[in-house]
Amino acid sequence: MSQDNRGHGRKAAAGRRRRKPAARRRAVVIAAWTAAGVVLLGGAGLGYFYFKFNGNIKTVDIDAVLGTDRPQNVDNGSMDILVLGSDSRGGDNGKYGQDDGGSARSDTAMIVHLNEGHTKATVVSIPRDTMIAMPSCTMPNGKTDPGSSRRQFNEAYTIGGAACAVKTVETMSGIRMDHYLEVDFTGFKEIIDKLGGVEVTTTKPIKDAYSHLDLPAGKNRLNGEQALGLVRTRHGVGDGGDLGRIQLQQAFIKALIKQVKTIGVFDNPKKLLDVADTATKAITTDKALGDVKSLMGFAQGLEGITPENMQMITLPVTGDIRDRNRVVPLTKESKMVWDALLADQAVPAAATANSAGDKGTAGTVVQ
Repeated sequence: MSQDNRGHGRKAAAGRRRRKPAARRRAVVIAAWTAAGVVLLGGAGLGYFYFKFNGNIKTVDIDAVLGTDRPQNVDNGSMDILVLGSDSRGGDNGKYGQDDGGSARSDTAMIVHLNEGHTKATVVSIPRDTMIAMPSCTMPNGKTDPGSSRRQFNEAYTIGGAACAVKTVETMSGIRMDHYLEVDFTGFKEIIDKLGGVEVTTTKPIKDAYSHLDLPAGKNRLNGEQALGLVRTRHGVGDGGDLGRIQLQQAFIKALIKQVKTIGVFDNPKKLLDVADTATKAITTDKALGDVKSLMGFAQGLEGITPENMQMITLPVTGDIRDRNRVVPLTKESKMVWDALLADQAVPAAATANSAGDKGTAGTVVQ
């Protein structure tokens, strides 16, 4: 993997982020889904609950798997997190169809960049159908997949799980990921239900039999099943592809972040504990983030981020001339994105001006 001197993956632990005084201890986890990916949820626990929530969290030791073959780890105060929504169809997720070969894939992928002061965030969505060069990865059976000069992005997770997904993103970007966070279909639904639903306004009806979604135009309070349908739908809005779905996911995330502090979680201890219990069961994190204390420190540094200071884009892509159902990164424009994150700056408008990813209007359907 290329060692980029500009790489700025942060080794600062989650707990070292700036913390604001609070009347009660709070743990906020990103149950992002695209999905995912960035949804701030509240949870708190003392004593029994603290240990219970710690036991809920699943972790992956990314550092142990990837070793030193990674971009330079420079601590400049900013932070990069790879957020995945996994589409395993096993267990409770079986109702959404069968996996190709029985394996999970990363249905949604976002790089979340937090600036030095954690006052702004840049979210870069990576279309799952993007054709990229994939590095060699260790598979679950211990064997090595040699990689390929041309593979679909979401195959990385299928081949080597979280570690391979992280390695693929780091290879693409030259940026070291400080943390990893994953949530699956069922976990996403349960979190939304525990929150009491999320209100969105649709500017037109959305109906998609594939994602089990049927919403009239106007205000809609979405339960977990409906919210999942919205972030999964491709056929109900836009061009029927992954690029339109990404815009819907980004619009939903902004709607949820607007509401998370006003839906009664922090004023209702039982609801707070229910949300925390559900969220910690739903997520998988890297080992460094995999305990309540680390999540609390990580989350408290995100409290000031609002939709107004979030820049959300799609990786600059264009149609793949070899397969009209796939896309490929725009080389120059993608480099602008990675350079901006490495420099801890906003992504310039020129980076997305010619991209197919940000030209659609699907995102305007949800407010």
